[in-house]
Amino acid sequence: MNSSQYLDGNFTVESDTCRYTDESIISDYSYETTIVEGSTVKPRKTKMQFRTDRKVGRTGVMLVGLGGNNGSTCVAGAMANKLGLTWETKEGSQKANYWGSLIMASTVKLGNDCHGNSVHTPMRNMLPLLHPDDIVWGGWDISGCNLGDAMKRAKVLDYDLQTKLYPYMKEIEPLPSIYFPEFIAANQGDRADNILTGTKHEQMEQIRKDIRDFKTNNRLDKVIVLWTANTERFSAVEEGLNDTAENLLTSIEMGNAEVSASTVFAVASILEGSTFINGSPQNTFVPGVIELARQKKVFIAGDDFKSGQTRMKTVMVDFLVSAGVKPVSIASYNHLGNNDGKNLSAPSQFRSKEISKSNVIDDMVTSNRILYEKDEQPDHVVVIKYVPFVGDSKRALDEYTSEIFMGGKNTIVMHNTCEDSLLATPLIYDLVILGELCQRVTVKREGEAEWESFHPVLSLLSYMLKAPLVPHGAPVVNALFTQRCAIVNLMRACLGLAPDNHMSLEHRFESTLAALGAE
Repeated sequence: MNSSQYLDGNFTVESDTCRYTDESIISDYSYETTIVEGSTVKPRKTKMQFRTDRKVGRTGVMLVGLGGNNGSTCVAGAMANKLGLTWETKEGSQKANYWGSLIMASTVKLGNDCHGNSVHTPMRNMLPLLHPDDIVWGGWDISGCNLGDAMKRAKVLDYDLQTKLYPYMKEIEPLPSIYFPEFIAANQGDRADNILTGTKHEQMEQIRKDIRDFKTNNRLDKVIVLWTANTERFSAVEEGLNDTAENLLTSIEMGNAEVSASTVFAVASILEGSTFINGSPQNTFVPGVIELARQKKVFIAGDDFKSGQTRMKTVMVDFLVSAGVKPVSIASYNHLGNNDGKNLSAPSQFRSKEISKSNVIDDMVTSNRILYEKDEQPDHVVVIKYVPFVGDSKRALDEYTSEIFMGGKNTIVMHNTCEDSLLATPLIYDLVILGELCQRVTVKREGEAEWESFHPVLSLLSYMLKAPLVPHGAPVVNALFTQRCAIVNLMRACLGLAPDNHMSLEHRFESTLAALGAE
């Protein structure tokens, strides 16, 4: 008997809990939680309906940092896939793919067949989803270099692929971007030849106009804006400056020096009704931005792509703590030679990255009070160095030292070569695809008349982000597989399917095995 089957292509759920119409998929769903009150544990069931609009619509994505390593690789990768390109490498022929994308290259267990075999299907087939091939790309960059030359400058893709893409890529030029030199490293000044002028308010209004024009000129139904530009230093968060939406808008109007470029882009996107996703570690989402997003009911998500070393850390620490092993020291060292590394060589920009990389173990540590006393944390050190020779091929070295049985020590040392932009680019696709899906999902609780959208702080995207922004009062979850389960089970809920679990009761008892025809 086979242990697994693969269902390619789309499917239809036959159930009285799921109804398909031309416009939407409507599913009935019972959401079960466990409430702990003192020493009493109570199960709680909430009945809900999910409604998912089936029409994706024509979608555009505007990247802030379009001409950078991530931006140029993102557009080039989607273009290579759309054109079905094949190119030569020293190992032989290579065909374009979307490997590394959770949505495009991973599968989901749907259930079991009549013999008890697991049945898997591509995650991209679960619901009507935006396809990267269909995205219209645009955006801004402080460098005016066309994307063909930007792709060459980045040195990320194989030479033969660059040659085949260049005629298409050179036709794309980034729009002038916002440049506040006090927020990024001084060594970025030599790239800044394509910048907006005027007051902060005037620059924000130009960004708003760029979004409107991009939407109109390309006949788009929606635009998503994503920051993949330089890491900024942290902004001050002060009363009267950016603590409320009103104060933030006033600060932009007055040209306050503590309002960063990324915050201006976020505000412009929200005012235009465009989802804004932050892929860098700075505190773009000051309280005033979050309040404005809630007022306008526009999605925001961040912060900082989780692609290489940090992704491994969320897996490793979750594994150790869940196994009853106590990590007491985590030392992480990185060196890289791309422009991101060059920018991060400045202390204030490195500090932004250090903060985002240092907090990724907190929820896993606090989950186990057998191992850790209150407020106890492992020693956790992060070092990043700029080494130009290695280019985009970042080196990450980690040492995990743990306390084990009877006072013993265990040390795990890991070396991870991360091709930085080739790991980050699929995350950009995933963030956009899931962000667009969330715009089409609404829920209604039993007894209520109104359909409700997700909270504007879109924490569902945490799988792709190393410092996940969550709504006030919600827990921060960093454990990678928990984050993935949230995405999978949300998709299952939209189809009226029960959450995925690994009890496998059909394989645990003689009676159930006999019913499946097992010997």
